[in-house]
Amino acid sequence: MPSDDEIRDGQRVTWAHLAAGWEKWDSVITDQLGPVGVAMIEHLGLGRDHQHLDIASGTGEPGLSIAALLPHGRVVLTDLVAEMLDIAARRAAARGIENVETRVCSAEALPFDDATFDSISVRFGYMFFPDVATATTEFARVLKPGGRLCASVWVKPEENPWTTIAMQAIATEVAVAPPDRDGPNMFRCAAPGCVSAVYQGAGLRDVAEWDVGVELVTDSPEQYWEMISEHVSLAVAALAQVDEATRERIRAAAIAMVGAFESDGKVRVPGLARCIVGTNPD
Repeated sequence: MPSDDEIRDGQRVTWAHLAAGWEKWDSVITDQLGPVGVAMIEHLGLGRDHQHLDIASGTGEPGLSIAALLPHGRVVLTDLVAEMLDIAARRAAARGIENVETRVCSAEALPFDDATFDSISVRFGYMFFPDVATATTEFARVLKPGGRLCASVWVKPEENPWTTIAMQAIATEVAVAPPDRDGPNMFRCAAPGCVSAVYQGAGLRDVAEWDVGVELVTDSPEQYWEMISEHVSLAVAALAQVDEATRERIRAAAIAMVGAFESDGKVRVPGLARCIVGTNPD
């Protein structure tokens, strides 16, 4: 079984490789995940001069949207992968957002003093932390008394056909090993109460969770496949194992399956996320 450091080293390599795909499909991903960011922001209790920490920021959301709401505040975007944060910095510059900075670091070892931040967001990062309990303890440590932590995770696979369609198509040609139930994977935190229990274990109070629907919208089944095959880690890893003919058969299968979601000139594939909020005790 790999150590936490070995897992993080592997994640750095994987996500650095995916960075170009995330930048290419930025607008589509932003539209898909936007409702989750909005829901998180609504529960963070943001103030105009708040100091906010965004964990597992990737290409910058919801941290950049939060920065735009804090004219007298500051947002720190953190991630394991420098290549992802480089994209976030470019996006901030393009939008004229100046009250942000980026820090490459692990969620389990934050380079910040105790009680530094008024609020913390973690959009779709929890599932990939090698040690979710240690990470949450770190979040509570750097969060000011009364500050809020809000995270989001994916609900079970059958509620997220936007990704499972692609994996089902891949499985017609490739033997895809089931993920380690307790190790980092996309649906590791899908069970109701999973992250809430970790929050409570770290001493957070007033913990609540709720589900938020999303929709992946592409211009065609072909575009759906192109996007998924270039930015979803499981798909990219599986496709790297096959030759061009096999890849084409997988592509055809995915396009056929996702065609069921085509209407009015668009492909609209649903998904479901869960948000979790908690407050650091005073």
